[in-house]
Amino acid sequence: MQFVDEANIRVVAGRGGNGVASFRREKYIPFGGPNGGDGGDGGSIYLIADRNINTLIDFRYTRDYKAQNGQAGMGQQKTGRAGEDLIIPVPVGTIVRDLDTQEVIGDLVEHDQVLLVAKGGRHGLGNVHFKSSTNRTPRQCTPGEPGDERNLGLELSVLADVGLLGLPNAGKSSLITAVSAARPKVANYPFTTLYPNLGVVRVSPESSFVIADIPGLIEGASEGAGLGVQFLKHLSRTGLLLHVVDIAPIDDSDPVESVRVIEKELEKYSEALAGKERWLVLNKTDLLLEEDASELCNDIIEQLGWQGPVYAISAVNRTGTEALMKEIAYGLEQNRLKALEEGDEES
Repeated sequence: MQFVDEANIRVVAGRGGNGVASFRREKYIPFGGPNGGDGGDGGSIYLIADRNINTLIDFRYTRDYKAQNGQAGMGQQKTGRAGEDLIIPVPVGTIVRDLDTQEVIGDLVEHDQVLLVAKGGRHGLGNVHFKSSTNRTPRQCTPGEPGDERNLGLELSVLADVGLLGLPNAGKSSLITAVSAARPKVANYPFTTLYPNLGVVRVSPESSFVIADIPGLIEGASEGAGLGVQFLKHLSRTGLLLHVVDIAPIDDSDPVESVRVIEKELEKYSEALAGKERWLVLNKTDLLLEEDASELCNDIIEQLGWQGPVYAISAVNRTGTEALMKEIAYGLEQNRLKALEEGDEES
């Protein structure tokens, strides 16, 4: 299925049904009073988060959504039927924006979370409401009100605990394949990943986390070059970034410079993203002798002046991947406990 993470739609809630002017007409009661009923409320439109959907592609083909109008009132004080609400499923992680005001209406981050995006019109009143001691035969009634009409922008930002970052062909897809059931395309050429892939890493029966692989970045990505910049927003919700580096690139490029290229693009894109916790993952150690790989890794760390965690792995051979995943699970759990403690202190 094609991955689509942005879409624009138009939603129109149902119009309220009109009230009616009617009078009681029965045998032997020549002057029956007003008995016009109210109209029904118009149907509203809701978005609901569904974890079984992972793309906004359906909204590329259907852009207009309209809820049912309320029915008009009837005699004998019968109220018209309310219009049915329209419930539209969207992926978990969908941000909803009003395109006319640029206001963020809501952020659907949990399964079955519901968001009202267009409220149905209020019903009209029948003439029974206008009866008084001075007006016993009111002929006035009110029309139903129109429902809300909005142009919405939907933006999908995938939910993951860990995000993979790196140049094309750094081995990110191989890593997510090695540690999860995700099966992205893996090949020995750049840009094999064209859209984000999610995988669930199960460290133990009681411990698991979600990891996201996005298309590789290249220099100039923040100005629109390459593919990755349009997917960087998918890393905004992650708690940890794994910066995957190819220590033995086939084009003989400098791994240290590769890291710095990505760092510059992160800073240009978002200070918040550049400031996220980031671990260095030196990949493809299987391409060198053990001593040469160790020496090269130490040299890269020294040149970068890297102060954070560093892991040397081979995603293809799965060397070091299990230990890395266990450390990630432990780190995420510690961060979660820390957040809970800080929340308790604030309250």
